[in-house]
Order: sequence, then structure tokens, then C-alpha cells
Amino acid sequence: MLPETQCVLLHSILITSFLLLSTTTITTTSAFKSGDLPTFREAPAFRNGVGCPKTTWSSSLSTKSHNPSIIHISMTLDTTYLRGSVAGVLSVLQHASCPENIVFHFLASHRRTDLHKTITTTFPYLNFHLYHFDTNLVRGKISSSIRRALDQPLNYARIYLADLLPNTVRRIIYFDSDLIVVDDVEKLWKIDLGTHVLGAPEYCHANFTHYFTEKFWSDPVFSREFKGRNPCYFNTGVMVIDVWRWREGRFTEKLEGWMKMQKRYRIYELGSLPPFLLVFAGDVKGVEHRWNQHGLGGDNLQGLCRDLHPGPVSLLHWSGKGKPWLRLDSKRPCPLDSLWAPYDLFRHASLFSDI
Repeated sequence: MLPETQCVLLHSILITSFLLLSTTTITTTSAFKSGDLPTFREAPAFRNGVGCPKTTWSSSLSTKSHNPSIIHISMTLDTTYLRGSVAGVLSVLQHASCPENIVFHFLASHRRTDLHKTITTTFPYLNFHLYHFDTNLVRGKISSSIRRALDQPLNYARIYLADLLPNTVRRIIYFDSDLIVVDDVEKLWKIDLGTHVLGAPEYCHANFTHYFTEKFWSDPVFSREFKGRNPCYFNTGVMVIDVWRWREGRFTEKLEGWMKMQKRYRIYELGSLPPFLLVFAGDVKGVEHRWNQHGLGGDNLQGLCRDLHPGPVSLLHWSGKGKPWLRLDSKRPCPLDSLWAPYDLFRHASLFSDI
């Protein structure tokens, strides 16, 4: 007999599959050419449930018009991970009790017009905004890491969220593009940050020393950075951020400072994660682990299959080298990739070659 949490997951997947098959009209399309963006089926329209407050949001509203009933979510959009981003958006809407009260804030560095069209045609009813991330902001600040994907400028866009978002956004949930949500995101949105700037699931059993080089720990100037703190690892793919407190504390500048230090001294190996640990670890509002079942993509070098962590599941995150859409396409999926597949709206060319 399956554990209760896995039964909930399977039930969710069956419902999603039924909705997509029964409400989505598939039209003929030609296979996209090399270099073009992938194309997607149109997602069903998701409407608010009974009891949802009727509300609207505009970036032009007064900064005093913060409405906690509106959920703000940010993700990045690029060609490589677009398929994952679309699946993530669908999963959020599918499980939200008030999907019409969700506003997505997408960050992109290239092809914004094409990306805007893709989101509009895939989610015609979605309330979203698309912002340009200027890669010049990180020019000369990125150091090579153990995996090339971690070195892409857009991977650092989360550092500049507070600078890109309008002042009317007081709080934001940041999601990576390789995850799906299988619970009502409102539960995550409503966590009490207290005086903290950032909330995320923490993993205090992890060996914190592994996230920095020997040079870092052997240098008393660097190693004393954590003095008086009880630092724990947290994954930056799922974060709840108080944008106003972030701006007040000038945290973008603090993160940039560590990026510049890395260029000079090589004190870590994992892209944009270590600066967040250096600035926030030990001062993070802990969130239930169910909100980031991370590591499903395996490690950063081989991407081997992994199982779920013990406990309930609200979000599955394929952090690591292996991505579910690539493994599914190669006919070599990991068992848990089947949990991602029902949210995939990608139009496979083979489905239309005989039409």
C-alpha cells in the first residue's frame, strides 16, 4: 500500500492529466526549426474557487496598496529551461485555490518578444509581467563553477529581483524553472517571515563546510564570517522574499560584494548559491521541508536518479544536472520523472508529423 503522501501525488497527477486531455484543443503545427522557441499546447483556464476575494493588481498602483490576497511569483524564462518554466506555471495554477489572484513576474535576458508571445498563447488568462534582465549587471562578476549551467547570467537574476520589480510588490516567491508545485501555493505565500528578509526550507544536517573551498575555511578573515551564526544550507530555488526589507538592507550590494570577492580569491564552486549562504545563512525563516523536495536531478556532475526525502510533499524540485524533460525525451527517465510528465505542455513534433 502506498504512503498517504504518495497517494495524494498520484491522485493529483490523474486529475491534471484528465483536465489537460479534456479541456485542451490540440491544433496542427509544424515542427519548430533549430533555434526557434519550443511550442506548447494551450493550458486550460483556471478559475477562482468559492470564497476567493475578487481583486486586481497593477504595477502602477500606489506603493501603499499592498494586497496580501494577491500572490506574486517570479521565475526566469530562457530557451533552455522554457519547457520547465511552463510546466512549473501550470502546476502552480492547477493546485491553487485562487489561481486568478496569482501574478507571475518573469525575468528574461533575450528574445523577450518571442517569450511574451509564448506565455500569452500558452496561458491566455495568465496575469503576468515580463522584465528585462540586463546581463551587464553581472559582467565580470561571474566565476566558473562545477557545472556550466550554473554560470549563465540569468542564473544570477534572482539577486536583482528587488531592483527589477515595481515598488507595489512587497513580497515575492521565487521559483526555479525545474520544479512543480503539487499543493496550494497560498500556504507558502502566507508564512510569517517575522523580521527575516528571506524564508526557505533549511537543511541543518548538511555539511556546511562543503559549500566553500579550503582556502575559505583556512583564511581567518573569511571563516569568521559565520561567527555568532548558526548557518544551515538552504536551496535558493524556492525562496519567499520580503522585497521591501531587501531594499532597505541593500542585500543586492552585499551579494555582489561576495561575487567580487570570489573573482579574486576563489572561495566557492557552486555559482550563485554560496553568496546567498554567506549573506543569509543563520538568518533564514525556516519553511517546512515539504516545500522543496530538492535534488531530484541528482548531483551536479552525473545527475543520477534520486528518491524523495522522507515526509510530505508540496513541491518537487529537479535541482542538479538531470532534468526530467531531457530524460523523458531520451527514453531514460528516472522513476520520479513520471510525476513531472503530466504538467508538460510541450508539442512533440512526432505527434503532428502524420496529421
